Amino acid sequence: MMELFFRGALCLAMAAALTACSSRDDAHAPFNGYAEAELTRVAAPLAGRLVRLGVQRGAEVRAGAPLFTLEHDSESAALRESQAREQRAEAVARDLSKGQRRDEIAAAQAALDAAQAALVQSESDYKRQRELAAQGFISGANLDALKARRDADAAHVHQLQAQLRTAQLGGREDTRAAAEADTQAAKAVVAQNQWRLEQKLVSAPVTARVEDTLYRPGEWVNAGAPVVSLLEPSAIKLRFFVPQARLGEVQPGATVNVSCDGCGAPIPAMVRHVAQQAEFTPPVIYSKDNRGKLVFLVEAWPSAEDAKKLHPGQPVDVQPAGR
Repeated sequence: MMELFFRGALCLAMAAALTACSSRDDAHAPFNGYAEAELTRVAAPLAGRLVRLGVQRGAEVRAGAPLFTLEHDSESAALRESQAREQRAEAVARDLSKGQRRDEIAAAQAALDAAQAALVQSESDYKRQRELAAQGFISGANLDALKARRDADAAHVHQLQAQLRTAQLGGREDTRAAAEADTQAAKAVVAQNQWRLEQKLVSAPVTARVEDTLYRPGEWVNAGAPVVSLLEPSAIKLRFFVPQARLGEVQPGATVNVSCDGCGAPIPAMVRHVAQQAEFTPPVIYSKDNRGKLVFLVEAWPSAEDAKKLHPGQPVDVQPAGR
């Protein structure tokens, strides 16, 4: 009986020792996670048929390099039409600012010269006949007729002078303002059509590697649908899961060391994000022992140079710096 008691006590002691060892191992075990890419998905804001795909998967492209082209015959025609309307509006505005043509102004000037000559003649006749009337050689009725002709010639001269000034000034102020407004409206339409055309000719926004192409030439692409996915060198982050008891080891700004198959020496990364809400351990952690426990999602970023050693979806082990 005493022997059974000692055997039971020994088993309990061994179980307690194993539990303590397991607890100590969990406190120093690496966190399980994986590498994830933050892709730049390039799309056009307008719909159209894909007529040219200028890149392939795995290609390296620089910022500004052409990626793909959508059908743009309608946009090109609309741009040409708006440019022609702009030219017409500018021509009308220039014509109104110049006044009448030179030949028309010359004709008006000639008519004014003739009227002034007639006025000089009627003025001379009236002056001479007025002296004769004072001496009693002509009647007052004849003198009144000469005065009326002189006044009519003077009024005609004033009329032609006003017409010449109007011809030289060009269109009325309100008309010129309306023509200028038409010109500005035409320029705005040109800018709109130019923008629409440029949206069909899509270039790389960043220097990156082509991770995937999602359409083939000839297929219809809806507005806003990504056609090419780009992966920048520094756009790979690490997502791993930390038990609540060890959450203090990986606060934002902390450094962690990342290990993976084929990576060589551990890769340092900085913690940028710690989830505020716990979640159940997902199966992608590749750890049966941790399933069913609540963990917090943490994201850390390696340097751009170290990120090249990682591949999206690759499992990693993460340890706080100093472990």
